[in-house]
Order: sequence, then structure tokens, then C-alpha cells
Amino acid sequence: VARVCQAIAANPEDGRRLTIKRNTVAVVTDGSAVLGLGNLGPLAALPVMEGKAALFKRFADVDAWPVCLDTQDADEIVSIVRALAPVYGGINLEDISAPRCFEIEARLREMLDIPVFHDDQHGTAIVVLAALTNALRVVGKSLPDVRIVVSGAGAAGQAIIRLLLAEGAAHVVAFDSRGAVHTDRENLDPFKTWIAHNTNAGGVTGTLREGLAGADVFIGVSAPDLLTGADVATMADRAVVLALANPDPEVDPLAAQQHAMVVGTGRSDFPNQINNVLAFPGFFRGLLDAGARHITDEMLVAAATAIADVVHPDELNPSFVVPSVFDPAVAPAVAAAVKAVAERTPVGSR
Repeated sequence: VARVCQAIAANPEDGRRLTIKRNTVAVVTDGSAVLGLGNLGPLAALPVMEGKAALFKRFADVDAWPVCLDTQDADEIVSIVRALAPVYGGINLEDISAPRCFEIEARLREMLDIPVFHDDQHGTAIVVLAALTNALRVVGKSLPDVRIVVSGAGAAGQAIIRLLLAEGAAHVVAFDSRGAVHTDRENLDPFKTWIAHNTNAGGVTGTLREGLAGADVFIGVSAPDLLTGADVATMADRAVVLALANPDPEVDPLAAQQHAMVVGTGRSDFPNQINNVLAFPGFFRGLLDAGARHITDEMLVAAATAIADVVHPDELNPSFVVPSVFDPAVAPAVAAAVKAVAERTPVGSR
């Protein structure tokens, strides 16, 4: 053992190769935004983190460990995770409320030499992009041309918007509980200010219902029962509705199906389940296999493309735009795509 210790001391990179670090991820939470239940604290969040760790192992053979922190102070969280980081090959942030989650992730990414991934943001964005990619194939529309309405401007909403813009979306408007996010609104936090300056080029104002009229795509990461089937009927022909609020989506999927061509939710009892488990196990498998230090938008897009491509063109239809969460082909496909990107860029280094 002493020789191993000396080897790592002489060359810290050997730590990945010679210890559990090479296959270990920390699942870190402060319990401030647990599922749709709110601020339950670290102990009540533990079952969710245990479940997350089990999914990491089941789908990608990644050893993940819950780290539930009894503090909701951003400085303390950053300090603790930084101190624990030498043990892990990656950090998965989970169920940390906005806007602190943005700051915590950004600071940790800046200071650590291992990838930091906030699943509530980027895992959701990956699977939404995958679903939308295939949904647009079904309805015969293209991402640069469609009008997209996003309900929810928090962690998931902002990450989705960023990834859609990176992929070429040109007509996006975000809505929160106060209506459309635009540059003339007062008292926007810095993150919504970014949304205002990078979307809504037409200066749309008003309510979600008003903004939905004529839209091609609705993406909901907000609250239940905000819309009705009649609201969906005002959208463009061959509309796409991805209503992801849990456990009850923004619009009843049965009502939405009467007017939209493709409907997806976060639920397992309806077609097209948009679930992060399609993304995070394979994503971290690819990062760990590549010895990646950081995460790029190119990796996120590659993961989304890999998920979308698991659905064979012959199988693609309005009720099947994303693979099943139990499809064994998903995690290996995502891992291979992420690893390929990491290994050809400076962020992938052993």
C-alpha cells in the first residue's frame, strides 16, 4: 500500500487509475428542493439520493454515494464539496434550489478538476432535447423554425433554453409565474435577466396562455394544471407538448392529445416519459471512462443525440419519441457518445 501511496503522491493522476476514484461519483444535496415536495432538509432527501445511487449502479455500473449536507449556505456547500472532492471522479448535484444551484455549480466547476453536473438542470435538458429532436422529426418541422414556449424559468428551464439555443433554436419565449420573461420586466434576478436578453426577440409580454397561441412547441418545467386542452388547441398545427411537472403535468395529457400531435410527460403511465435516468447514468459513465475534467455543451448535445438515435426511424411515431427508461441500449450509447467528445477535446484527459 505504501508504494501505491507514494506513486499517487508523485503523480496525482495515478489516483484515478489506482483507487476507487476512477468509478465513484458523489450525489450531493442540501435537501432544499426535493422532487416536487420542497425544502425537506438533508435527512428526508436521503431516500431520493439512495435511489439515484442505485440507478447509477444499475444502468451504468457507476458507484455513487449520497452526500446529504446539513447546511443550505452556498459558501459552506462549496467548501465541503471542495474538501471531499479528492475521493470522487465526478460530482452530481441534486435537489438544490434555484438560484443557489447556479452559483454552487459554477463555483465548483471553476475550482475542481473533476466534472460537476447539476442533474436537475442538465439531465433534464439532455432528455428534453432528445425528445424534441425526435418529436420534430415526427411532425416534420425543424428546430431553427419552430416557435417554442418554455413554462418555468428556474434551474431546469434555464438549462433547457441554453441547450436549445446552442442547438440552433431561434424563437424561444420563457414564462414564469409573472408572465413572459422580457427585457422590460423589473426585478429580474441575474439568471432571468440572461434569459430575457437571449430569448424573446419579439418582445412578447402577457400571460402563458396568451403566449401559447400559435406556438409549435410547449415545454413545461413549472407547476401542475396551468393549461387546458382548449389552450393547446390555440397552438400551431402538428404541435408538440412536453409537460413535465410532477406528479401532475401543466396540462392533462389526455386533453393535450386531442389537439397536439406529440405529447410527453414526466410520468410512466403515459407515452413518451421524459425521465433523467435516460441521461445521467450513461453521461457519467462516459465522463469517468474518458477521465474527463469538465463538461461542455458539445457533450450535452452528444448525449441527447445518442438518446434520440436509440429510437429506430422505423419505430418513431407520436407515441414513441424517446426510448424506455429500461432500454439497455441507452446508457451504453450515451456513454460512448460522451466519451468520444471528451477524448477529442482538452476536457477529456486521464
